[in-house]
Amino acid sequence: MTILSTMWLMPLFTFIYVNGILPIEATHHVYRNLQSLSSDDSFKQPYRTAYHFQPPKNWINDPNGPLSYKGLYHLFYQYNPKGAVWGNIVWAHSVSTDLVNWTPLDPAIFPSQPSDINGCWSGSATILHGNKPAILYTGIDPMNHQVQNIAYPKNLSDPFLREWIKSPKNPLMEPTSENKINASSFRDPTSGWLGKDGNWRIIIGSKRNTRGIAILYKSKDFINWIKSKHPLHSAKGTGMWECPDFFPVLKIGRFGVDTSLNSDDVRHVLKVSLDDKKHDYYLIGTYNDEKDKFVPDKGFEEENIEQILRYDYGKYYASKTFFDDGKNRRILLGWVNESSSVADDIKKGWSGIHTIPRTIWLHKSGKQLIQWPVVEVEKLRVNPVKWPTKILKGGELFPINGVTAAQVSYVFFYYHKSYNAIF
Repeated sequence: MTILSTMWLMPLFTFIYVNGILPIEATHHVYRNLQSLSSDDSFKQPYRTAYHFQPPKNWINDPNGPLSYKGLYHLFYQYNPKGAVWGNIVWAHSVSTDLVNWTPLDPAIFPSQPSDINGCWSGSATILHGNKPAILYTGIDPMNHQVQNIAYPKNLSDPFLREWIKSPKNPLMEPTSENKINASSFRDPTSGWLGKDGNWRIIIGSKRNTRGIAILYKSKDFINWIKSKHPLHSAKGTGMWECPDFFPVLKIGRFGVDTSLNSDDVRHVLKVSLDDKKHDYYLIGTYNDEKDKFVPDKGFEEENIEQILRYDYGKYYASKTFFDDGKNRRILLGWVNESSSVADDIKKGWSGIHTIPRTIWLHKSGKQLIQWPVVEVEKLRVNPVKWPTKILKGGELFPINGVTAAQVSYVFFYYHKSYNAIF
């Protein structure tokens, strides 16, 4: 399956200390003079995928705000409508009935307010009371500070959720001299969850020096947010925590559960995308909802960060999960960036794909997560080719007629006498 990403996410900012806010430290690259270029031959690419999600052309990165609403799956994603490199980012929007076949709609969120005039970056969707979706996302304001904004569907009766409106109260959360948040390291709010006190919680990725931080905010109404005195969790030496995700998993069984559930039947997963390493790491532990602290299990302590588990050991980054209440499963989505050069991306007219959606659950040992492609992918399997048993010798060619390599999957079974087992 697909894997982890080398990420070119955000522009290079160099600003001075302003109004007591910590100085901006981001060092990502953006190729401004290339953004308007793209290929006219996007549909004639031998390396485009057949099963994975990708738009017809241009740059994509993080999956954002996936949700299920009135019989449709919604996927938003970071997208450059003007070219095949990072820049001009909007929230593109596609819908599906099966997580396999997607229909593109007009972008849902694009720069239009002072609080996001320089970019609409990653975030998450939450289903509020009354089955009302809301999106929290990171905007870049005129001072190039990262701030958090909210948007709502304009028409809740529209299952396609085509139009979104932004609150005039934006930004809802921002770096100030009082909260001592790094203005360039304050991004990617999670889906919200409800505590026993009835208040909403979210976390936002950040860092202080080299300590990665999941900043915790609370709200009664999902509009007015208060920063907690302590983070949900942090770890020294891990650098910027991008695209955090926090959710419960059942101790026993493969079913997913609502993001707000906390009981003796669940463990909690904290996943972070480490900007310094360009990998997604996750911790398994306990959520103490009285103290609003995440406590990692033994073996997941911060001094063991290099041994902490990853979702995927290839190119895979900025992942996001959501609870599919229609089928009681938690679904994992991720971004894969190719190893091609910027020049190659511009020539072919596109860059980036998303992985095949995966169902995710806790292994019965409680020590790692299990993931498997969503069952809907099996609909794509047609015209199986079966061959009788054959022993292959080293270097021997084994031609299979009637199929091409573009959309074929192979399943091989062999008997290994040393282990007395079939693999």
